[in-house]
Amino acid sequence: MTTDVVTAAEPAAAPQVAGLSLRQLAWRRLKRDKAAMFAMWLLIFIFGTAILAPLITNLLGVNPYDFDLTVLDPSQGSLPAGAWGGISLEHPLGVEPLTGRDLLARLLFGARVSLLIAISAVAIIAIVGTTIGIVAGYKGGWIDTLIGRLTDLILAFPLILMLIALSPVLTQRLQAMGMSPEDSRVVYLIIVFAFFGWPYLARLIRGQVLSLREREFVEAAVASGAPTRRILFREVLPNLWAPIIVYVTISIPTIIASEAALSYLGVGIIEPTPSWGKMLADSVRYFAVVPTYLFIPGTALFIVVYAFNIFGDAVRDALDPRTGRNAR
Repeated sequence: MTTDVVTAAEPAAAPQVAGLSLRQLAWRRLKRDKAAMFAMWLLIFIFGTAILAPLITNLLGVNPYDFDLTVLDPSQGSLPAGAWGGISLEHPLGVEPLTGRDLLARLLFGARVSLLIAISAVAIIAIVGTTIGIVAGYKGGWIDTLIGRLTDLILAFPLILMLIALSPVLTQRLQAMGMSPEDSRVVYLIIVFAFFGWPYLARLIRGQVLSLREREFVEAAVASGAPTRRILFREVLPNLWAPIIVYVTISIPTIIASEAALSYLGVGIIEPTPSWGKMLADSVRYFAVVPTYLFIPGTALFIVVYAFNIFGDAVRDALDPRTGRNAR
């Protein structure tokens, strides 16, 4: 007969609590916002259709540049034949008056142009504005004063008026360098949007760096003899991603709307390059007889700008839960 030996049970190990990074916490808050997630998936869909625009138009058998006079009614002044602007299986969103070009194809290729301009300009703004803002805030002294006066000078110019005034001069210079008239307009808009956009981000980053440079981890890096470049871009920069991401998400829809407004005024994208603003400008003449020609690009522009604004606000609230909807 064996004797059972009862031993005291060892205390169970306490469950380990894994710490979450700022990115993980922000993503967790963002996922709880249904409107933000819907806007995010909508933007992914928009980017996907813009990138795949050539493939989509080839599958549908349409082209944004080809004239098709067979879908127009000469007896009505070359307006689209049929109801609702010529909407049919061959042309799901109808066709343009006078040209017969497919609206869906021009809408998709117009999205490519608008997103290219906005993302390229914002990328330049983020790089230039962040670098200058970090240097101004950390160095201080005469460097900060000089950069501050430069930003004041640039911000004093009205953006839209400068875009209109500089259009013929810069586009002619770009064409003299070998660019086509269509490409020169795209490059011109990117350059001007970036040039007049970086001071806003630089000021925002400078204010953040002024508080960060007094923090313990920065003082410890200075005391250890770390070079300035390492302090700025390895210690300070990682703590600035939140305002940079928020600024980027809010700036993209602003530039898209501005590009459309300039194309509407005739100083933006030119034919034959598709543009939502150009489509809106042309549609005004036909609104009484072909209202879909105005509503289709107008609705697309509204959806893109609204989705970016919703997502940008949600990202701001997720990165800083003390503000916005998370604070209530």
